[in-house]
Amino acid sequence: MKPATAAKKLGVYLEATPAEFREGVVTRAELNALQAEPPQWLQDLRRNGPHPRPVVAQKLGVSIAGLARGGVTEALTTEQIEALKQEQPEWLQKERATQAEVRKEAARLKARDAERS
Repeated sequence: MKPATAAKKLGVYLEATPAEFREGVVTRAELNALQAEPPQWLQDLRRNGPHPRPVVAQKLGVSIAGLARGGVTEALTTEQIEALKQEQPEWLQKERATQAEVRKEAARLKARDAERS
């Protein structure tokens, strides 16, 4: 598979991976090995970042679209994410509230559908 696909499956930012990872092809066996026993570079990326937008959104408790509305368009490190959590800018508070409403509505619909079954 392409390195971009493998990076997405591993939950890491492609541009932060080593050159040999970005320039090669990753087999399914290699991907499984990376997931089972991550090398040091992969452990460091997962711990410290920079993280891709889906991971940043998950860590902040917002959607990817919410990140864009908040002006976050690039990968962030764990330190930057923690700083945002501490600062609690207005956009982050609003997006977290929106995400909570979305989850609440999804749970309500799931319960409703379960009752109908």
